[in-house]
Amino acid sequence: MTQERIVLLENIHPGAKAHLEAAGYAVELLPKALPEDELIAKLDGAVAVGIRSKTQMTAKVLEASRGSLRAIGAFCIGTNQIDLEAAHSVGVPAFNAPFSNTRSVAELVMAEIVFLARRLGDRNTQMHQGTWKKSAAKAYEIRGKTVGIVGYGHIGRQVGVLSEAFGLKVLFHDVMDVLPMGNNQPAPSLDALLAASDFVTLHVPATTGTKDMIGAGEIAKMKKGSYLLNLSRGNVVQLDALADALRSGHLEGAALDVYPEEPRANDDVFETDLASLDNVILTPHIGGSTQEAQVNIGQEVSGKLIKYLGLGTTLGAVNFPQADLPPRAGCVRVQHIHDNVAGVLGDVHRIVADKGGNILGQVLVTDPSVGYLLMDIEQSRAGAVVEQLENLETTRQARILKGA
Repeated sequence: MTQERIVLLENIHPGAKAHLEAAGYAVELLPKALPEDELIAKLDGAVAVGIRSKTQMTAKVLEASRGSLRAIGAFCIGTNQIDLEAAHSVGVPAFNAPFSNTRSVAELVMAEIVFLARRLGDRNTQMHQGTWKKSAAKAYEIRGKTVGIVGYGHIGRQVGVLSEAFGLKVLFHDVMDVLPMGNNQPAPSLDALLAASDFVTLHVPATTGTKDMIGAGEIAKMKKGSYLLNLSRGNVVQLDALADALRSGHLEGAALDVYPEEPRANDDVFETDLASLDNVILTPHIGGSTQEAQVNIGQEVSGKLIKYLGLGTTLGAVNFPQADLPPRAGCVRVQHIHDNVAGVLGDVHRIVADKGGNILGQVLVTDPSVGYLLMDIEQSRAGAVVEQLENLETTRQARILKGA
């Protein structure tokens, strides 16, 4: 029997490949992202693809892969590189890793807060250039200062916990009501947080609401001599406004790990006006790039792909109804993705009855446009049932799952 094929791009940790191969899949591991046409060709016949932040899963790629591609694994937190609406339309759930690199990002934030307060980036560069500049000017302890966390999700909360251990006071702002960790305190508004914080660190997703959310007006509301850190998404901060504030001395320093435009490969040149400014830490989108995080991400996302491809479990999918049906011995599982219109479940049950089948277990979940059905029936009837399901006008995908 021919093994189903999965393509992993962008140097995803080899542990993910081993995990998927142990589950019976043929896995191709590629070192970098591919242009759209090359990606379409590479995905021909693949049942799943694993990507990181640079591979663009566009509507064109998804439409071209329709019929074979069944799942997308984003081996990272963000999913803005995926056209989630197009993936939803063709019945392809996308899974990510919202937890696995949380600690790695939070630790880098804390390191950069200390580096900025002590101007260690500049001192390190000067020493490498042969300049000895021992001075306490504009060098500060962080104990007793206030850090403002914008976006109090998994990473933001970890930053809050670590900040308290460093002796920092913690304020946070989020669009959702969230439970504070430790002695972290919610700010009454974003403006209030900006005005009260010595360090402002951003941990928000890429949405229409967060695009350019920190511009000249917001920076002007920050304390004179404060610091801005962005380890979230590149389009959150207006870099021209940030550069102006650094040149004028309104901000004492900044740290960036993400940018509006990033090189596609390590050999590409990266340029920014911020590179010429003092006390600016620039890192190449490495917030989650630790060995521990990559191992954890590889296991988390590959595990989700295995459960979906084998059992139809969509828990953790960012663009699909959430379903989970425990495995059951002595039967096979049928997966049915269909238009969410009245009468589909009745049609399915009639087909099973007409073929003499017996439903041993099922779960149906829906969203406004898609219905997602998992159904366990006797093995001898499954093939005939799926054949008839494929003929329904409302069917988007129907198949027998291999089990996990």
